[in-house]
Amino acid sequence: MVLADLGRKITKALQSLRDATIIDEEVLNSMLKEICKALLEADVNIRLVKQLRENVRQVIDFNEMAAGLNKRRMIQSAVFKELVKLIDPGVKAFQPVKGKPNVIMFVGLQGSGKTTTCTKLAYHYLKKNWKACLVCADTFRAGAYDQIKQNATKARIPFYGSYTEVDPVVIAQDGVDMFKKEGYEIIIVDTSGRHKQEESLFEEMLQVSNAVQPDNIIFVMDATIGQACESQAKAFKERVNVGSIIITKLDGHAKGGGALSAVAATQSPCIFIGTGEHIDDLEPFKTKPFISKLLGMGDIEGLIDKVNELNLDDNEDLLEKIKHGQFTLRDMYEQFQNVMKLGPFSQVLGMIPGFSQDFMTKGREEDTTVRLKRLMTIMDSMNDAELDNKDGAKLFTKQPGRITRIARGSGVTEKEAKDLISQYTKFAAVVKKMGGIKGLFKSGDMTKNVNPTQMARLNQQMAKMMGPAALHQMGGTAGLQNFMRQIQQGAGGLSNLGGLFGGQS
Repeated sequence: MVLADLGRKITKALQSLRDATIIDEEVLNSMLKEICKALLEADVNIRLVKQLRENVRQVIDFNEMAAGLNKRRMIQSAVFKELVKLIDPGVKAFQPVKGKPNVIMFVGLQGSGKTTTCTKLAYHYLKKNWKACLVCADTFRAGAYDQIKQNATKARIPFYGSYTEVDPVVIAQDGVDMFKKEGYEIIIVDTSGRHKQEESLFEEMLQVSNAVQPDNIIFVMDATIGQACESQAKAFKERVNVGSIIITKLDGHAKGGGALSAVAATQSPCIFIGTGEHIDDLEPFKTKPFISKLLGMGDIEGLIDKVNELNLDDNEDLLEKIKHGQFTLRDMYEQFQNVMKLGPFSQVLGMIPGFSQDFMTKGREEDTTVRLKRLMTIMDSMNDAELDNKDGAKLFTKQPGRITRIARGSGVTEKEAKDLISQYTKFAAVVKKMGGIKGLFKSGDMTKNVNPTQMARLNQQMAKMMGPAALHQMGGTAGLQNFMRQIQQGAGGLSNLGGLFGGQS
């Protein structure tokens, strides 16, 4: 059972609690039975499941419970806390220090996705303006250096390795020393893996660790191996000082529960989870928001972090133009870039309360990404005059020869180029209407800046942009309005919200 199924089953069990007329021992036992069954099916260790059940039972004592207490809320709160404890070792994760070299060493079995995850982590820090680089000290697996070279080149990440040197300790030490001299802040060292735990693997890990003196050792754990994760993680922990864990392959049909419960058992915090094959398919792991998303409660905090990463407040020129109802093709291009930076759409949608994690299927998500990239390719064939024209649609209507030139330059049909202009026209119309509401982009509470009529108009525009299915998932117009208020208050200004929804339309 994949994690999404686990979330659905636990949510269903909690729903039975909400539907019950009277909350008593029978209802509680029935709910706990369903939750424990779901956890066991997800490969969570039976010992931990038993502990969760006992802990909830200890908290909820109907005989001792004072009259007037909300029994439903107490039980839901107890279950939530126990699910958090299930995967939270209560240990603070390593935090790199800006302006100094932070050496991060990766360990794990072969096939766990270690080398790919190295590149993902380097790219994660690169996006946050850290000087990040990679060192390939894996001399056991043929093609490891080629893989890092290919991935790093594509992501524009500096890397170090050797086709001739066979000693991983020498490569690791030389690479780390070189990047330290060059002032790199995040130095990620990839080490060899084996198909199983062997003495030679652990000996090599120790030698590399002693040579580079890492600030953090990350154990990469494959979620597909289920309950074997715990013994595997403990074996690594006993030999080297594992400080953090990254769980990979949680996007597929992995049960995942075994890997998640192994985190608490090894007393090493999980810092990221791999959610796909692409370079940005690495999601920061925070226990409470993760459980919230699993139960369909969203992760507003994570969504705000993603929006803030785009630095939309820095784009004063765009905000000023939107205020005056102006929006060019170049502005739309930049908003598409912002959407791509946010990461996988299903990941973003999963952070919105009311949206299920599988709201956008993998196929639909890939189609959306491919379509966005295709539209951007068409715009790449436009010249500055076309991209910056204040009324781009009229320009192409008056001079249709421009459409022919752009279609040829981007390798698409003229119909596709015309469709882009049509999309831009609709997109610009919505942005202009949003920009035309006086006071919308002022900071502070949105409801104080606009009157009820203007608010209703804005909600209608947002509802049209989202579509009926998405709107229904959010709980109708009232749910949408509440969500907008939450985003604005958390992100410090509706300009962020405008950028987020403007990009997603």
